[in-house]
Amino acid sequence: MSARFEELAWSETPRGTISLRRRLEPTLKVDVYEVKLDEEFLMSSLFTVAEIELARLGLAQTPGTDLDIVVGGLGLGYTARAALEDDRVRSMIVVDAMPQVIEWHERALLPGAAELVQDPRTRLVLDDFFAMASSETGFDPDSPGRRFDAVLLDIDHTPRHVLHPSHAAFYSADGLRLLKGQLNPGGVFALWSDDPPDDDFSALLGQVFDQSEAQVVSFANFLTGGESTNTVYVAR
Repeated sequence: MSARFEELAWSETPRGTISLRRRLEPTLKVDVYEVKLDEEFLMSSLFTVAEIELARLGLAQTPGTDLDIVVGGLGLGYTARAALEDDRVRSMIVVDAMPQVIEWHERALLPGAAELVQDPRTRLVLDDFFAMASSETGFDPDSPGRRFDAVLLDIDHTPRHVLHPSHAAFYSADGLRLLKGQLNPGGVFALWSDDPPDDDFSALLGQVFDQSEAQVVSFANFLTGGESTNTVYVAR
């Protein structure tokens, strides 16, 4: 058990001050890791069920063995670590636009970070996921045009509530078609969202992919005494 509160790292970025902090949650008596951008909370280790399910649900529908996958958004590492639990994963590129987040993992400031970084299947790439998704080069700077078996995305809050205006074009039919072009035949695109299923976005997925579904992930919320939900979209 750590001190009641500790700021582990902070840095100025073009989008504001990003900080990583650890605090003791007195009710559960566990350490909670949180990331803030200025005064906005981006990530928390308090509720991670849906981030883990993003990997599990997405890969469950990904056919084949020796899978090459992309994770969009490193964050606290929960989706990436869950993906590596699938023995079929041969290689994993994790794309994050913030060098600070990658550095936190390389410095092992987060639980499980050392294992993630040291896994030979893992490669951390500092870049803009959304620019890579729409480019001919794709997600592997060393192998332009390389295709992947699955892309798991957890960056924006929802398809409508994006962290930066430049991300919005991705959540359109044209943007999703460009992403589909980065996948092998039968490949999977999975997306985390903080909102309930969005019928309009589901319809867009249906226009672009052969199959798609929105799965509601429920988890206990001790703050409310009830349950909360996130959504994981999976499209093939």
